[in-house]
Amino acid sequence: MERLWFPLLLLAAACRGQPCPKRCMCQSLSPSLAILCSKTGLLFVPAAIDRRTVELRLQENFITAVRRKDFANMTSLLHLTLSRNTISQILPSAFSDLRRLRALHLDSNRLTVIKDDHFKGLTNLRHLILASNQLHSISPHAFDDFLSTLEDLDLSYNNLAEVPWDTIGRLTNVNTLNMDHNLIENVPQGVFTNLHKLARLDMTSNKLKKIPPDPLFLRIPVYAKSKGSPLSSLVLSFGGNPLHCNCELLWLRRLTREDDLETCASPPDLSAKYFWTIPEEEFICDPPVLTRKSPHTVAMEGQPASLKCKANGDPEPEVHWISPEGRLISNGSRTLVFPNGSLEINVTSLKDSGNFTCIASNAAGESTGRVELVVTPMPHLANSTSRSRDQSSEPAPSDILTSSKVASNDFLVRDLAAGRNYDLCVLAVFDDVITSLTATRPLGCLSFTTDTEFSQCQALHSHFLGGTMIIIIGGIIVASVLVFIIILMIRYKVYSHQGAGHGKAAIAAAAPRPQSNGQGGGGQVQVLPQICTFLHSGQKLDESFYF
Repeated sequence: MERLWFPLLLLAAACRGQPCPKRCMCQSLSPSLAILCSKTGLLFVPAAIDRRTVELRLQENFITAVRRKDFANMTSLLHLTLSRNTISQILPSAFSDLRRLRALHLDSNRLTVIKDDHFKGLTNLRHLILASNQLHSISPHAFDDFLSTLEDLDLSYNNLAEVPWDTIGRLTNVNTLNMDHNLIENVPQGVFTNLHKLARLDMTSNKLKKIPPDPLFLRIPVYAKSKGSPLSSLVLSFGGNPLHCNCELLWLRRLTREDDLETCASPPDLSAKYFWTIPEEEFICDPPVLTRKSPHTVAMEGQPASLKCKANGDPEPEVHWISPEGRLISNGSRTLVFPNGSLEINVTSLKDSGNFTCIASNAAGESTGRVELVVTPMPHLANSTSRSRDQSSEPAPSDILTSSKVASNDFLVRDLAAGRNYDLCVLAVFDDVITSLTATRPLGCLSFTTDTEFSQCQALHSHFLGGTMIIIIGGIIVASVLVFIIILMIRYKVYSHQGAGHGKAAIAAAAPRPQSNGQGGGGQVQVLPQICTFLHSGQKLDESFYF
């Protein structure tokens, strides 16, 4: 019974200052206080936590967010565990009062982004565990408060394609760095140089094809299996990456460890082979070979020009261009060097004519080629007062018609539409001091609007259109009436000829009919007055009228 009473007394002593949160265990091991709330179904951090707590474990719950008030005034907290929750949000400065915190476990949650203000105030942090989240972005300044104190950083099992390498390179006190099982494709040259306390670097199962050598790695001596040389204290793990085994990875082959797991993904003849089974002489590179270049290119002055230069090699060669004056051409407002090796000059000048040198280089060597650019002068516009002038003293030609005076500020722009807005910009052409090529610089722009058509022209257009429409409509009406009258006359004559075909006896027999009405004359006399009446009344003429 005495054994059972002693833990109960400790628990009661721990809860004297403040009640222990429900379903949690509070332990008081003088002079520290620990609260254990794992697997208790918590949806948020309990409010009834003793602010003097030194160790707080909240793992394996359902906490979704870390709020500013959750750890307020907990200045004595040294160890905080929030592993295996569903945390997807950390509010700004949520840990700002934890100035003495040494270990923060946030692994196995649902974090996607780490921002600058998430870890503010953690000035004494030693261990930061962010493994098994869904991280795809980490702010460059997220670790600024503990750059010089952090000893253990775990970023494994996330979705990181890029990490803040500048920040990683300043973790001068870090001992263990885990970035395995991510989507990292590149490691900058010399990023680990200043990490003198680094003992373990794990970059297993990423997307690395090459790994640049680092002065830090030279601490590892060459390991000879036959001589049984001791292993170095620095452990490197690069297995599970699609490594391209050429001369660029020869340094890693010479650092082979007895338990290494690095294999080659390419070239095909070394695929799926372990490093330590491949002789050093098979880690080879191929020097660049120029496969395509444009030996001769012609461009009109002021027009763009494209110079082609492509090379193959292992590793992929980089292409640089040298101007005819012997200067390296860099990307600028007028020139652009593309990764495929082509050089684009946006605006050419007569001074660009000459031989450009294309240099393709890689770890195995370099190859050069020449491309000639011929710039033909733009034809000058002649005017009525043209005179012979020295071309060497002339300014560069313009694509806008100017007056015969060189110093004139007047420009004549033709073929403009009425009632439109225009922007007129003037560019100056000058020599680029860096590349000795011609560059352009905007001098200024002017906005103007052209006038609409004259009102007299508009009135003339409207009168012309109105008179034309009246004439056309009147002509259509007159023509319709004439056609209708002609149709009536034709039909009348047709029926009259049909009656005359029966002979004179029929006509004679028909002649007396009007007399029974007391009217004289033949049957045709009664038709014309009715036709005229119809034309004036506009009524439809019944076909029975003709019989």
